[in-house]
Amino acid sequence: MPRTSAALGRIQPSATLAMTDRVIALKREGKDIIGLSAGEPDFDTPDFIKDAAIAAIRGGQTKYTNVDGTAELKEAIAAKFRRDNDLSYETSQISVNSGGKHTLFNAICATVDVGDEVIIPAPYWVSYPDIVNFAGGTPVIVPAGPNQLYKILPEQLEAAITPKTRWVLLNSPSNPTGAAYSGDELIALGEVLRRHPHVMIMTDDMYEHVWYAQTPFKTIAQVCPDLYDRTLTVNGCSKAYSMTGWRIGYAGGPQWIIKAMAKLQSQSTSNPSSISQAAAVAALNGDQDFLLERNEAFRKRRDLVVAMLNDAPGLNCPTPEGAFYVYPDATGCMGKTAPDGRKIETDEELINYFLEAGNVAAVHGGAFGLAPAFRVSYATSDEILKKACTRIQEACAALK
Repeated sequence: MPRTSAALGRIQPSATLAMTDRVIALKREGKDIIGLSAGEPDFDTPDFIKDAAIAAIRGGQTKYTNVDGTAELKEAIAAKFRRDNDLSYETSQISVNSGGKHTLFNAICATVDVGDEVIIPAPYWVSYPDIVNFAGGTPVIVPAGPNQLYKILPEQLEAAITPKTRWVLLNSPSNPTGAAYSGDELIALGEVLRRHPHVMIMTDDMYEHVWYAQTPFKTIAQVCPDLYDRTLTVNGCSKAYSMTGWRIGYAGGPQWIIKAMAKLQSQSTSNPSSISQAAAVAALNGDQDFLLERNEAFRKRRDLVVAMLNDAPGLNCPTPEGAFYVYPDATGCMGKTAPDGRKIETDEELINYFLEAGNVAAVHGGAFGLAPAFRVSYATSDEILKKACTRIQEACAALK
């Protein structure tokens, strides 16, 4: 009889990718769908990065590399950590993987056993709990609602830690909310973690360079240097450098974790693409000035979307301090009736209503662990965002 593994049965398909596939199918049918579900910058990969990849191809850099990254890329990553985060990592403390998701998967699967707990603040990126479930661990979800700007408090972290806690997973700026922890907020969380030396810290900094707060971006090992030996700092090229398809993620951390991740990778994917690694060297070592220009474009889009969604009846949209997402609370839309007579009881029903009545695609908050809400990606043009938000306003106004 056909049978899949128990581990596979513990996970669900990605809700964000499922909505993206749905949008593609509807567009093929000729429908005027505005997709706000994909977490991908609309800017192209900069030419100097493309040129480095082409040069690598022509230069014959098309062979296997070290399992977890070339020496050149590890050196570039170490330089990035020093330059941007005041963190010192040897190349033996750096892992290079096929995207940030792969980095997280390797780290969790190499360190988590049945019975281990991983603390995950909600709203969370959809893959975090599924990766923990796949490894046999137990996700411990800590909710942080809009009243606390989607950030957990030190007392919540303290209450969630048990003798079984293996990791706490932080994501700042956040996917799906754009919430960003300040240096002081991280220090306060660090005070809690300092009292529990058995707990490791994994920080997903993928959106580091999409940052709007008045204070500079900080990562926890930077502001709590005594936690350095317990922290895995995860990042990648996908968002900052518009390299989602190139699939390069990386991490810096304790050498024993890096070795464990390499061992797992040696029996799964082996090395990331040699061409993508060469491009990543150029990205990390090259001129970073374009990041500021793109960041300012994202900031303007954020302000546009927050203002328009807060004008939609029933929605409350906090202003995020990073990434390119907003996460409007939809409590005010629950229990209302659509023009076709259906009652909106859940955020999944709400986004289906937006899709069918307004031809706008978003992702429901239940997929991110905190409902009723939905995620909107504003990584598209001002014109498209205005059109999409107008449709959402009209759809919300039609609810009675």
